[in-house]
Amino acid sequence: MSKNNDLCQYSDPSGVHCHEHANNSGYCFWHDKTTSKAEECFKEALENYAKSGGLLRGIQLKHADLSNIDLVNHHQKEGFDFSYADFYKANLNGAHLFNINLNHASLMKADLRGANLNCANVQNTNLLGIRWSDSKIENLKVGRKLKQEIEARAAFKNRDFSLASDLYEQAEEVYRDLRKHAEHEGIFTMSGHFIQKELTMRRMQMPKYSFNRLTSKIVDLFCGYGEAPLRIVGISILMILCCAVLYAFTGLNYQGEVKVFDESAALEQNIDLLWSCLYYSVVTFTTLGYGDFAPIGISRAIAAFEAFTGSFTIALFVVVFVKKMTR
Repeated sequence: MSKNNDLCQYSDPSGVHCHEHANNSGYCFWHDKTTSKAEECFKEALENYAKSGGLLRGIQLKHADLSNIDLVNHHQKEGFDFSYADFYKANLNGAHLFNINLNHASLMKADLRGANLNCANVQNTNLLGIRWSDSKIENLKVGRKLKQEIEARAAFKNRDFSLASDLYEQAEEVYRDLRKHAEHEGIFTMSGHFIQKELTMRRMQMPKYSFNRLTSKIVDLFCGYGEAPLRIVGISILMILCCAVLYAFTGLNYQGEVKVFDESAALEQNIDLLWSCLYYSVVTFTTLGYGDFAPIGISRAIAAFEAFTGSFTIALFVVVFVKKMTR
């Protein structure tokens, strides 16, 4: 038998290979799914293996009792790399996991109560069913999308709508658990992000052309489900500008004189008209109504729509802003 055949067969998607000695299964003790990790001395052995520079990527730790384990890479900038590792139903109660890299790993149904996950990287990690109580998650790196969210979008693209709906439901559950725990820990910026994602996942489970989904999308665009007051400001500015352009083409009455865009007029005259229309759009949107300009014809309908939308938008901004500030 060649020397290479004595080595562990583990190889992850990034092309990293294990060089530990293989047992009868073809894998080393750490990467063998069939090897029990329930021995009392296993926790200490794992700590020593990590400190000695052993390959931690992809190791199999299902059901392992790792309560209060210390997996912090002390005095080093980078934490231990547990990418692709499997912690399914592992007991990590009170574990020290500061700055640990769990990219593409599985923490499904793991017990993380009281664990320190500050600065941990859990991007593309399965976080379904985790017990988060009293765990520390400041600066937790979750990434822009959860593993289930990415897979759901891929399933939807492949027209597997049943699988996509199931994965979106799982993603909603994970975001909800993270949001609740972030709120409990007082990390409101993080909880605000998670509630946006939670409600987005809920929307994605609705029928594509339903009224509820359309309403949910509009609320998201306007204010990020109450978590993005600056979106309201941006939409308000856009609406004011659009209405100003419409007023320029439909006309306004100023002291008995109709002001409307005329391509044959001088450039300065049309620019002055645009400024006047912008001014009128602002006072209409904010419902000030000075009365120096008056809409005519179609402008009346535009002004009515802008005034109604403006009063609603300003009220919405106040509610969202106060909500953010009081937290």
